[in-house]
Amino acid sequence: MLQDRHKSSQTSAAPEPLPRVFLLLQGPHGPFFDRLCRLLRTAGAQVWRCAFNAGDEFFWSDPAHLLRHTGSSADWPAHLDRIIAEKGVTDIVLYGDVRPVHAAARKAAQAGNLRLHVFEEGYLRPYWISYERGGSNGHSALLNISLSEMRATLRGTAAEVRRPPAHWGDMRQHKAYGALYHFLVLVANRRYRQFASHRSLPIFDEFRLNLARLILTPVHSLMRAIQWRRFRLSGDPYLLVPMQLEHDSNMLGHSPFAGNRDFIEQVVAEFARSAPGHHHLLFKAHPLEDGRARNRRSIRQSAARHGVSDRVHYFRGGKLADMMAHARAIITVNSTAAQQALWRGLPVKALGRAVYCKPGLVSDQSLSDFLAHPQQPDTASYRIFRDYLLQTSQVPGGFYSRRSRAHALRLVADLILAPEDPYQALALGRFQRRQQIGEVLD
Repeated sequence: MLQDRHKSSQTSAAPEPLPRVFLLLQGPHGPFFDRLCRLLRTAGAQVWRCAFNAGDEFFWSDPAHLLRHTGSSADWPAHLDRIIAEKGVTDIVLYGDVRPVHAAARKAAQAGNLRLHVFEEGYLRPYWISYERGGSNGHSALLNISLSEMRATLRGTAAEVRRPPAHWGDMRQHKAYGALYHFLVLVANRRYRQFASHRSLPIFDEFRLNLARLILTPVHSLMRAIQWRRFRLSGDPYLLVPMQLEHDSNMLGHSPFAGNRDFIEQVVAEFARSAPGHHHLLFKAHPLEDGRARNRRSIRQSAARHGVSDRVHYFRGGKLADMMAHARAIITVNSTAAQQALWRGLPVKALGRAVYCKPGLVSDQSLSDFLAHPQQPDTASYRIFRDYLLQTSQVPGGFYSRRSRAHALRLVADLILAPEDPYQALALGRFQRRQQIGEVLD
């Protein structure tokens, strides 16, 4: 009888789930995707990597599971469909979902009902990365989740909201990996002759700018420290404009501007018309700015054209926290830097689409009204929003340095293998404790 029941339970048992088959596309510069692959494979999944250039291939340690796309970008969608069919792909993993090869993958995932795992730089920078499914930034599920839904979902799980660190833990490694990646594409790309970067700049210029940025970092640091000290001691009130990279996915895919020049012109022109005459406007360069967009020249030309050259300034980087500490308000396209401003209770005006563009957080004023009398954010609502991010899509750690990469990898493999995305998991009460920033920096 016992044996019969045992046989019955065997025949009625649910079938074993099919093995997960992951296809990794382009990732952050460096070994992050390679390390992630080892964890997924140890968990029982099959993992393949598609390389589009010599830089992608260099940072992959398993040639037996490397697929090469040596055709043109126009050939990629058909090649991707063949890979999905031949390998039985169930999951696609990528970094940023706007570049052309990844936009095609996003469409293929939707058409084939595949899981799409998207990594990005953290919405809460500098010491977090983002992990979402289906899309990020302007394609993120966050855009359709209201603050009231977030408040209800937290259900008493809210933890203490920690102040974000004031430094980029991975910046040196990020620059070094970027220079190496583009050097490899420049000198070792024989197999990938039809490769075309998602950026408009030729590969040689990309490498040259990355190398120059790396070499000149100490000089630029000294110059901007002197410039900032002089301005800070002047006592002039100012609005801060954190600049974004012109080739950044947020600028390309989720803003009304063709580039930084258009954004600069709109902000400077309205500043000249609407801001009080004693206020100043500070444009702060992105930490990875390499000069390709000629932002300094555009700012100087626009300021001269509108007669405010003595009140408009360009800073080649600097500590964002220090500059925000004295700012009156923040203007941005859709930079994640705005989150640090909201945490501090600073008024924010965003001119593009962003996950934090929620009622009560960013100002809904016109730019002219904002420059004259900026609207304060609802700090209580922002604490709800930020804590919701910390318990869902924001993973402590980074992509580039060994220590920060280790912190991130401890969490992301489980997040990828989970049946629900982070937002669904929290709504279902499947909360996974995250390390607080004070803990991971120890």
